[in-house]
Amino acid sequence: MGDDTWASLADHFADEAYASAKGRVRTYVLHQQLLEHLPAPPAPVLDVGGGAGHQSFPLAQAGYDVTLLDPSSAMLDKAQQRLQRLPGETQRRVTLLEADGENADEAVNGQRFAAVLCHGVLGYLEQPEPLVDQLCRCTAAGGIVSIMAGNAKASAVRPALERRWDDALASFDARSEVGVLGLPTRADTVEELSELVRSRGVEPLRWYGVWLFVDWLDLSGAEVDPTDAQQVAAAAAVELEASRRDPYRQLSRIFHLVGRKGPS
Repeated sequence: MGDDTWASLADHFADEAYASAKGRVRTYVLHQQLLEHLPAPPAPVLDVGGGAGHQSFPLAQAGYDVTLLDPSSAMLDKAQQRLQRLPGETQRRVTLLEADGENADEAVNGQRFAAVLCHGVLGYLEQPEPLVDQLCRCTAAGGIVSIMAGNAKASAVRPALERRWDDALASFDARSEVGVLGLPTRADTVEELSELVRSRGVEPLRWYGVWLFVDWLDLSGAEVDPTDAQQVAAAAAVELEASRRDPYRQLSRIFHLVGRKGPS
């Protein structure tokens, strides 16, 4: 994913997608899931493909030292704009770097982090292995790797809810689609991604679902009103509970895998 692609999407992605109920629920649910595994602040966190900082800035506000790495100058501009609206002490805990995730180790000069995040990035790559290798390499011994990716086992959900029945039928065994941003995306499975990180010294700890009910409502045209704070909070509480339970998490279009790196 290059700068030119995200330059045309930065405003929509940063200002609209995350302002929706789905965006707010995603941020909340992932944050709560992360807090179950992260060491105490001010542990250093690397957010690879972190975009405008929607996931990592709340960690900076909670006291973590955050490095946000992204290949898009347009997205980093959005991150800088958002960062300037936060308290000075939070701003001082954030470093912005422009680089591809596949070159993360070089970009951070070999620094090792207590947690490495990569949320919603793998699906835009033809193969996940090079980026997963970098994520695991940048993680300190005993540190956490957090990856959010598309759930290949739920690929038929979106076309079915959009009443695209032929597409839904074909999607049961598909791995790719044109995503909601209009870009080609690829999905993974929990099992395959778990094996990828395990082979790189990271033992999977737990996986969660992300986006179930709010996603279904949105795709069916009955989305939660993002301006109704009480409704959004109630939806987020339900989504968080569903994310931890079978069979609900298995039906989420997105999954969140957390692993711990072993000793060097």
